[in-house]
Amino acid sequence: MKIVVLAGGRSTERNVSISSGYRLTNALREKGHQATFIDLFLGYDLSQVDSIDAVFEDSNTSKDLKISDAVLTDADINAMRTDGTTQLFGPNVLEIAKAADIVFLGLHGGDGENGKVQAVLDLNNIRYTGSGATASGITMNKVYSKEIMLYHKIQTAAFKEFTRDQGPHQKVDFDFPVVVKPTSGGSSVGTVIAHNQEEMEAGLADAFRFDQSAMVEEFISGREFSLGVVNGQPLPAIEIKVRDGWYDFTHKFQEGYTDFVTPPEDLDDETHEAMKDIAVQTMNVLGLQNYGRVDFLVNDDGIWVIEANNLPGMTPLSLMPQEAEAIGLSYPDLVEQIIDGKIKLYEDGMAN
Repeated sequence: MKIVVLAGGRSTERNVSISSGYRLTNALREKGHQATFIDLFLGYDLSQVDSIDAVFEDSNTSKDLKISDAVLTDADINAMRTDGTTQLFGPNVLEIAKAADIVFLGLHGGDGENGKVQAVLDLNNIRYTGSGATASGITMNKVYSKEIMLYHKIQTAAFKEFTRDQGPHQKVDFDFPVVVKPTSGGSSVGTVIAHNQEEMEAGLADAFRFDQSAMVEEFISGREFSLGVVNGQPLPAIEIKVRDGWYDFTHKFQEGYTDFVTPPEDLDDETHEAMKDIAVQTMNVLGLQNYGRVDFLVNDDGIWVIEANNLPGMTPLSLMPQEAEAIGLSYPDLVEQIIDGKIKLYEDGMAN
């Protein structure tokens, strides 16, 4: 198949997305597909090739999958374009995507996971992996998704939302420590654990740099897990064991900071199976399909859902590929299963 791997883009997780995109492209080529890496924001100069078909023969990928720990601002990303324009879709992205059999979305964060890209692809009758625009938008917004989870009696931490125009000087009615995070974001960018009022206000001020609203959440202690779901089938959970501190951006994407164990050790079967059921339930109530990942904390009070991820990372340190490998599913096979699952949804008229 001709496959566009769409990555990069304009979000704070641009560098993570590029790492995912390179690895996805290499895996698809290993499986015999004509895959091409396209940066959503920078686009592609078609004057370099004789035809769009030739784009799919372009070996424009990198073997270096390491992720920079720099947090990119809008100004940093805008400066990458030489023509002074800042629109989300770069030159010729849609034309090339229309020539593909399917687009694999290797995007992460804001514009990429929030449904905007999915909506544009839908309007252009372009098939793509992952969930549709509505479910993506709901899941990317932590307030909306937590309200839906609570309605369906899925246990998640208490929270309160504040908007940028309200300012950072706020109060919450639960005890410190608290977790402060942008309402729509991922990879723990802009997220802090605040131990007092001063730290909470500083955390809110920082979160407002990345989003127009932020969430202050009750801190839940416990063992941390993540569990992927592919085409309705849960993978084994993976336990996240940070060597020092907490599972922030550095611990997620830089080697040597975190240990990952899958399947988890010393986790009883009943809890593990319950976690799988809750992961599938969470995906269903949020309207997610094809694949996703749900993050958990487990303590004496039960299983707590932290959040769901509609386009999980596919980098060398990402969680879902490690879970798949634990059951003998290689990275290229996992990627192909995702594509096959979404194509079936399209063929059955079930793609949302």
